[in-house]
Amino acid sequence: MKYQFSYLIRIQYLGFRWHGWQKQKNVKTLHFAFDKTLEFVLGESKFKTLGVGRTDAKVSAFNYPIQLFVDEALNLDDFLVSFNDNAPADIRMLTIEPVLDVSFNIIQQKKIKEYHYYFSNEGKNHPYLAPFVSGYTNLDIDLMKEGAQLFCGTHFFGRYCTKPNENTELTRTIVECTIEESSSLPMSFSSNKIYALKVKSKGFLRYQIRLMMGALVALGRSEISLDDIKASLKESDKIVPLTTIAPGSGLHLYDVEFLQ
Repeated sequence: MKYQFSYLIRIQYLGFRWHGWQKQKNVKTLHFAFDKTLEFVLGESKFKTLGVGRTDAKVSAFNYPIQLFVDEALNLDDFLVSFNDNAPADIRMLTIEPVLDVSFNIIQQKKIKEYHYYFSNEGKNHPYLAPFVSGYTNLDIDLMKEGAQLFCGTHFFGRYCTKPNENTELTRTIVECTIEESSSLPMSFSSNKIYALKVKSKGFLRYQIRLMMGALVALGRSEISLDDIKASLKESDKIVPLTTIAPGSGLHLYDVEFLQ
């Protein structure tokens, strides 16, 4: 079906109770919940939605873009209010705007994705932090900052990927990778200092950032060295994925920038 109108929507969501974005049988996913809300808000209007990409179970998003195709024009202000009034409490629409370029496709459009992985280094977190911050102890944060810098640039990430197929491109370019103290989360109920691993790239492999975080945690605990991380980014005949995958709840899709 060809739709007359297209809109770019940006939402934010807490992913803790969801099994990622993509629709799946027998589990609750964000795409399913989003479309169910649209069915109510749009009534009889036909529509289709495309998300910017998959996210893992429990992963949250500050800014997740969606392209909406619909067969009639929307009153944007009324639509945004109606959606937020009827959506689950852990999903909120931020903006909606018409797509004027008929060639724009949210999947094919070149883009830079920025992810943040939030963590603490002070033992057991306040329970309210469980949906979006991972808790660790005995981490050498300064050493982890050094390690994060090693991921910048173009490298072989075959060890930072799960279940790649024969056509998966394992060489990727990381535009930015830093660890910084974070002030972007509302933490009035906790005195813990929160850090963020911030990573930017045009595209990521399955579990790539969570495996990178796992390696940095091992580095911070002196279980591996900076040289081990350097070696892990070199291609070899035997590809063995790293075994430590950081929990999904610490990972957040922070922003998506579409390129011309």
